[in-house]
Amino acid sequence: MKKSEATRLNILQKAFELIYTKGYRNTSIDEIIATTQVTKGAFYYHFKTKDEMGLAIINELMKPMMKSSFIEPFQDDSNPLDTIYNLVYSLLMENDALKVEYGCPASNFTQEMAPWNTEFTKVLNDLSLQWESSMIAAIEKGKQDGRIRAEVNAKEIAVFVISGYWGVRNLGKLENSKSVYLIYLKGLKSYFKSIQ
Repeated sequence: MKKSEATRLNILQKAFELIYTKGYRNTSIDEIIATTQVTKGAFYYHFKTKDEMGLAIINELMKPMMKSSFIEPFQDDSNPLDTIYNLVYSLLMENDALKVEYGCPASNFTQEMAPWNTEFTKVLNDLSLQWESSMIAAIEKGKQDGRIRAEVNAKEIAVFVISGYWGVRNLGKLENSKSVYLIYLKGLKSYFKSIQ
């Protein structure tokens, strides 16, 4: 990796950590520069504006992270409901990078920036739709394989799971406790049993 590429990646990673803990609007370029220990000139060489950097965080850090955590598990041919449950369980209970007190980075960005910036809305919606589409495809395959009842609407399940995940991440943030995650996971498991 070239030095300029390493500098850019360092800025994105450190900015992501700051934004995840403090929020996008509460994180200044000066704080990002101080944390990354780059000059203002180096920051502005890579990003013309804070919003350009924010979009780069989503496209260059969050999209690959979401692909590996939210999309790739569906490449497994096992029961899609087990895949969804295990994926959500892992994200809520085992992923050390996602802190209960800070919620979900994608959800945080969506709540904070989507009303104010159409570019953020577009890329964040793309992230959500990728997860939804992967889940729908897996559920449809599960219906064909007889693992899920044929009359079940795959999109309804996907929207239910995604909205539940984002909602429970926010509840966990409010309570600063994973106990609410366990309640959600128990309800999710019961729901999945009812559609098999």
